[in-house]
Formats: sequence, C-alpha cells, structure tokens
Amino acid sequence: MYRLLCPNLAVDSLFEIDLDSLADQGIRGVIFDLDNTIIPWDSREMDAAIVAWLEDVLARGFKVAIVSNNWRGRVREIAARFGLPFFSRAYKPAKTGFRKALAELKLEPGETAVIGDQLFTDVLGGNRMGLLTIWVKPLTAHEFIGTRIHRRFERLAVRMLRARGLMK
Repeated sequence: MYRLLCPNLAVDSLFEIDLDSLADQGIRGVIFDLDNTIIPWDSREMDAAIVAWLEDVLARGFKVAIVSNNWRGRVREIAARFGLPFFSRAYKPAKTGFRKALAELKLEPGETAVIGDQLFTDVLGGNRMGLLTIWVKPLTAHEFIGTRIHRRFERLAVRMLRARGLMK
C-alpha cells in the first residue's frame, strides 16, 4: 500500500523535471493534472514560464493530455490553449481517466509519465496504472476545501513514507 503513494520522482517545480532523462527512460507521453500543477487553482491565468515549459514539452515530441477532477468547461478551456486532449471529472485516483488518456495518446503505461501535485489522486492513480509518477509541489496554497483536507493526510503519508525509507 505504501508504495502506491510513493512517487518515482518528487520535485519542487515543473522546471526541475529533466525532459531529456524522461525521454532516455522511454517516456513518450505525459499526463498532466491541471489545478495547482500547471495553473493555480480557480485561476484562468497561466504563468508565462509554465506556458513556455509546456510548449517545450510539446516541441520535444512528447504526447500530452490533461486528466483532471475539475469540471469540463474549465479543463477544456486550458487544454484548448495547447490543443490537448483532456479528460475532466476523472475521479482520480480512479483508473478511467488515465486509461482514456493512454488510449487517446496511443501509449502504454510504461511509456507515460503523470505529473501532479497530489499524492492521493495523481500519484496513487498513476502508480495503480503503472505510470512513471512525478509529484510536484502545488503552485499555490489557495485550494478547494476538500484538497486542503487531503493535504493533512498527505503530510502524514509523507512522514510515514520517509520513516519507512521509501521517500526522501
């Protein structure tokens, strides 16, 4: 159970992710979470540096999709900016949204990374699917009330993972 919560990589920022290393590991596609991963929660404004980073991901030939628990309209709006397929109301950590994204991208789990800011949705769901999981710190502390509650459990889980030597 603990291993399902343990990301393959934990970073403070998207900019710390070595895209060349991902490609060297055979990663051909990336599934992104939306809120507090590539855009602040409840915002329509994307940081210009993140926009440039996402454009670099696409320019390098990675196939990209967004899988989010958020409502369709918001996810569609952000995905449309980059011409990306998206899957909203995914109920992560359920596998359905990840499966749909993999089918759309025509990739296998071993060829795909998931990048997200929550252990109990993005990392758990990605690990259940056999994806490479990358846990990034949230862009902002401003979050949905349910997410704030999950963060308390997340901090406890991280302490337990570290105590077991599963996470740095």
